[in-house]
Amino acid sequence: MSKLLILFIFILSFSFTFGQDENKLETEYVDVPFAIIERAPIYPGCKVGDNGALKKCMSERIDAFVSSNFNMKLIDSLELPPDIYRISVQFKIDKSGNVVDVRARATHPSIEEEAIRVVSSLPKFTPGEQKGETVGVIYAIPILFEVAPKIYKEDSKKSKRKKRN
Repeated sequence: MSKLLILFIFILSFSFTFGQDENKLETEYVDVPFAIIERAPIYPGCKVGDNGALKKCMSERIDAFVSSNFNMKLIDSLELPPDIYRISVQFKIDKSGNVVDVRARATHPSIEEEAIRVVSSLPKFTPGEQKGETVGVIYAIPILFEVAPKIYKEDSKKSKRKKRN
């Protein structure tokens, strides 16, 4: 029974692979990872230059955008224990330059929702290119934040009194 199943899967995969148009497979890209894209998407305001400069500018602008738009009051309201936290975010810049398919992974669902909200509000990009064709580009960013230990007002008053004496 298992040999028959393996044979069936082999035949099915063989016919699927060779049943497609080879020229279409060579020129059609689904999505390309940011690390290997030939011409990176262009964030608004980044000057067109070599690919390395475009990637650097894009990464810096995304980091700045996320930092300035992330609602840190949400983090404070969750009363997380002091630590450094990481949010893993992945999204695609589609063939039109829009940010789509945003996914996030974090320690709390509210933090995931906030990360998705912020990244989804990124401005429209000039799309990336691979072999001269516009393609979707997969991009991933870590968002790091630190929850510092809380210093209570009573403790700070006591320490001020000690300093005066």
